[in-house]
Amino acid sequence: MENEIAEFKKQTAEKAVGYVEPGMVVGLGTGSTTMFAIQRVGELINKKELFNIVCIPSSLQTEAEARSLKIPLTTLQEHPVIDITIDGADEVDSELNLIKGGGGALLREKILASASKRLIIIVDESKLSPQLGTKWPVPIEVIEFGYKPVINYLESL
Repeated sequence: MENEIAEFKKQTAEKAVGYVEPGMVVGLGTGSTTMFAIQRVGELINKKELFNIVCIPSSLQTEAEARSLKIPLTTLQEHPVIDITIDGADEVDSELNLIKGGGGALLREKILASASKRLIIIVDESKLSPQLGTKWPVPIEVIEFGYKPVINYLESL
């Protein structure tokens, strides 16, 4: 069963990579399913079937994987508009609301998503839920600048 799920994730990730075209700026998300997409991008670049693209990683883990595959990387400062971002989600409800960032890359993933013309979210059926928060806690990432007011607000809830 676990091998079947991994194969499904791989197929779905590879399908998502099919939307990447030469010359694009590509956002690379974080997570187990997204790793299949990153590996496919690297494979296509090395086969010279995908060329003249640059990618922006959403985490140090993604950056390390992309570098190991010789995927050209860039930054949002150099390319503030992303053509397409491929990422996963931790939980999805029936209205397609998502919980993302449970792995710790919430802020960076959200920034990439907001800078993207197109966002592809890859999920398998284990991520489906009747209501957000059923399978995964709602992640909160706070930067140092605003931590005290955010803590006060959350405690008031």
